[in-house]
Amino acid sequence: MKNKLLPFSFVVVFGVIFYVFYKGLKDSSIYTPDLRVNNDIPVFNSKNFHSGKSVESSSIFELDKMYLLNIWSSWCVPCRQEHPLLMSLNSRTNIKIIGMNYKDNLKNAEEFLKELGNPYKDIFIDLDGTIAIEWGAYGVPESFLIYNNKIIKKYIGPLNEVSVNEMELLIK
Repeated sequence: MKNKLLPFSFVVVFGVIFYVFYKGLKDSSIYTPDLRVNNDIPVFNSKNFHSGKSVESSSIFELDKMYLLNIWSSWCVPCRQEHPLLMSLNSRTNIKIIGMNYKDNLKNAEEFLKELGNPYKDIFIDLDGTIAIEWGAYGVPESFLIYNNKIIKKYIGPLNEVSVNEMELLIK
C-alpha cells in the first residue's frame, strides 16, 4: 500500500506546484511598461548629478529642440559598450543628450564619466528607479528621442550604428 501511496502523493504535490506557477505566469498584476511613442514626456522632479540641486523636467526640455534621453549606470556593461556612440553622436549632431543615472553609486558614475568621457548636456539622478518606470523603461540602457516634449522614438537596449544612423535621418 505504501508503494502506491508514495508515487500518487508525489504526482499530487507536483501538480499543485505546477498549478501555482502556471497561475503566477498568467497574473496580469505584474507591471510591464508600454512603448510610449508620440506621448508627452513625463513630468518629474529629480536632482542634478553634478550640483545636487533639485531639477524639474520642464527646465530640462525646451520646445523646438531635439533631445536624446539616455538611461545609464556605471555597473551596466551594455552602457559601457554604447558610450563611444553617444560621444560620437554628441560631436556629430545637434541633439542634446540628457543622461539619467539609474540606481547607481554616484562615485562609480563619476569614475565612469572620467574614464569614458561625458557626452551629456545635463545628467539627473534616479536613485530608486521610479522616474525610469514613469518613462516606461524596462532597464538600462534605454534611450528616448524627444522633440517638442514628445517621445518620437524609443530605443531598448544599447544604441548601435543602425540606431544612430536612424536618429541622424530623423533630425534632417
